[in-house]
Amino acid sequence: MQHYTDRSGTEQLREHIATTLRRARERTTALTDSVDEAELVAQHSRLMSPLVWDLAHIGNQEELWLVRDVGGRDPVRADIDELYDAFKHPRSDRPQLPLLDPAEARGYVATVRDKVWEVLDRSPLRGGELVDGGFAFGMLAQHEQQHDETMLATHQLRTGNPVLSAPAPPAATTAVRGEVVIPAGEFTMGTSTDAWALDNERPAHRVHVPAFAIDAAPVSNAQYLEFLADGGYDRPELWSERGWSHRQEAGLTAPQFWEQDSGGQWWRRVFGVRRPLRPQQPVVHVCWFEAQAYATWAGKRLPTEAEWEKAARYDPATDRTRAYPWGDSDPGPATANLGQRHLEPADIGAYPAGASPAGVHQLIGDVWEWTSSGFQPYPGFRAFPYAEYSDVFFGGDYRVLRGGSFGTDPVACRGTFRNWDHPIRRQIFAGFRLARTLDPREA
Repeated sequence: MQHYTDRSGTEQLREHIATTLRRARERTTALTDSVDEAELVAQHSRLMSPLVWDLAHIGNQEELWLVRDVGGRDPVRADIDELYDAFKHPRSDRPQLPLLDPAEARGYVATVRDKVWEVLDRSPLRGGELVDGGFAFGMLAQHEQQHDETMLATHQLRTGNPVLSAPAPPAATTAVRGEVVIPAGEFTMGTSTDAWALDNERPAHRVHVPAFAIDAAPVSNAQYLEFLADGGYDRPELWSERGWSHRQEAGLTAPQFWEQDSGGQWWRRVFGVRRPLRPQQPVVHVCWFEAQAYATWAGKRLPTEAEWEKAARYDPATDRTRAYPWGDSDPGPATANLGQRHLEPADIGAYPAGASPAGVHQLIGDVWEWTSSGFQPYPGFRAFPYAEYSDVFFGGDYRVLRGGSFGTDPVACRGTFRNWDHPIRRQIFAGFRLARTLDPREA
């Protein structure tokens, strides 16, 4: 993110914040206006909240942090704070709560946003850790976009006629094959300078990573079909003990939303549309256990989080760590499939301009990539501005995902951004790529 220091820079930052908040709200509106009221209040999966809960929760978080805290204003609806506290009510229980109805939720978020504009107009955007560089506003823009991606996942889970549409992703223009060797050495992991980076991305610290090889592209549908054809879901020796137990209990036989017809043709359901499986598209909607089993079958492994970030950010020619694989400029349509511009991953080789200096492709966008790492704090971590964002999740049964997906907005995706989820989750837009420990003769 660009730094704004002088008076004119402060006004540029203010406009940047306003543009970012508007973009998030336009997306929220599109995701909630595309279905009728009955579908807004319905729970399409016990893994997900009703869409109307997400909508009002977005407004409530804006009220808590921007209207009340940053702005020092009186509450708009203090009576609903507990209803929309994500830690007090699991997703499966939220349909039974006395939630705001769709009209009330829309009116509430509109009222809150009007007050946010007033707060933004009056904020100096400096003078305290919460407002320096517009952090609180950036945090809430990221929060809304994260819920928008969650709502997009809910749309994928819903049944009924398709309601979302977007242009097809670009075609591949470059052949991407094989693996890339990343030499041993230190690099700077995380950040201490990005004004909108969240607490788990901080602080920047030096990490030594032994030499390793990483695939130049995520695993494709065609590659995953080979695993299926070789009995990958029927061979317990390929799975961890926990993974095999989950594969049996959940009845996993293929990635979620895959279907095979009587003639052997594979199809994938994409937001209510049944489409032939695209061979060169990155595989998506696989859990960590499936990714781990595939890696064992392929004779490789999942990369560690540090390996993934080094492959994505380190430039050996300059010995510096960049914001993104392609450099320090913000993501754009030529470098990454982000922001729900498309409703599925692009084929491998569609974004050559987004490759890293080492030649690793599509690290940002398309699919979140499972890593082998558990979710842990960096050395010197400090919870800010509240422990419930990261601190309470450290050390739990989570695996880190990196890189964002086609449903991730650029404001919530960067080379340092860390996502995490349980290893059984498949409704998220997750795929993976493989890594390999080098033989000493190769290092």
